[in-house]
Amino acid sequence: MFLDTVLTRNPALVDTATALHRSGAIPPDTYVMDADAVEGNAALLAAEAERLGLSLWFVVKQFGRNPALIRAVARHIPRFAAIDPSEARTLHAAGARAGNLGHLVQIPRRDLPEMLAWRPEAVTVFDLANARAVSEAAAELGFVQDVFVRLEGVPGSVYPGQEGGVPLDALDEFASAAEQLPSIRIAGVTAFPCVLCDPVTGLPAPTPNFELALKARELLTARGHHPVALSAPSATSMATLPLLAELGATHGEPGHSLTGTTPLHAVDPHQPERPAYVYVSEVAHTLADGRPALHGGGFYGRAGIGTALLPRTGLRLPVQGAPAENIDYYRLLDAPPSGEVRAGDTAVLAFRTQIFVTRSTVAVVTGLSTGKPRLTGLYDARGRAL
Repeated sequence: MFLDTVLTRNPALVDTATALHRSGAIPPDTYVMDADAVEGNAALLAAEAERLGLSLWFVVKQFGRNPALIRAVARHIPRFAAIDPSEARTLHAAGARAGNLGHLVQIPRRDLPEMLAWRPEAVTVFDLANARAVSEAAAELGFVQDVFVRLEGVPGSVYPGQEGGVPLDALDEFASAAEQLPSIRIAGVTAFPCVLCDPVTGLPAPTPNFELALKARELLTARGHHPVALSAPSATSMATLPLLAELGATHGEPGHSLTGTTPLHAVDPHQPERPAYVYVSEVAHTLADGRPALHGGGFYGRAGIGTALLPRTGLRLPVQGAPAENIDYYRLLDAPPSGEVRAGDTAVLAFRTQIFVTRSTVAVVTGLSTGKPRLTGLYDARGRAL
């Protein structure tokens, strides 16, 4: 999906990743991350958001909740949106500041005292029971916590496994009850996804959930809540920040733009953000019909994989599809025109991922921007140093 873009915009990353694998410094099933590119992308996004009057909360699940990269991003975007408690703890431990908790996964009640003590800017709640739990925990800590109301998405727009939220037609009733809770304040609304990129053109556009959030803000404003913020997550990037500002959002939540891997980057290599990672594997064996099998572990169901580069020969071989319900012990390539592929050959790929759901190694490289690349750490897919 992104291999052409990486080869165009960041070929040194491909060369470095290949050299690291050939030397034995990294194993197959490793994502190699360009920390300089990640930080540069964060700086671009922060400057553009400031110009437009937007606030940003950064998201890190896609690059494996990696502490080295968290620190690089937080130098420019200090506050995060954590998708679940495990991610929140990793972000907090790395020194980033809590922006939005409960972003996709509600905070379990037993974790609320710990996390509210970090004084997050907002806690997203999906229903009244969670709002009540936040109020009770905040009361114990002696302050009033701002909450964002997560709205139930428009039918057909919500990803399976991410259901939940307050229906728009029940928001007035929800607000009436939440206003009686003494230690929370309704401060904003959010929905997901609010922006998506066209799968063919890559061009971003608002989803019906964006209009839903705008209507919710109007309702809450009419009830006397002011100001009411609006966070519009998904596909937040240099290309979409002007759209967010124009449509009335107050917050964006960049994730894949930090690594230059939104769908728009796949079709337009001239986007400002630089691609910041590649996936490295190796040929494990070759089938009797000539198809090479790569070591797996890091393939993702929505990856949009196209081809794999085998640097020893320069071959670009199509990557064959595989059912998402199967374990990716291996991933097959098309058979080459002749027998140029050997067991142990390096394979470099670039595709959309969510590293935190893989079993991959993450290798962080610094110095690529100055021509002096250096491997600075190996981590697991949840950000723990190896």
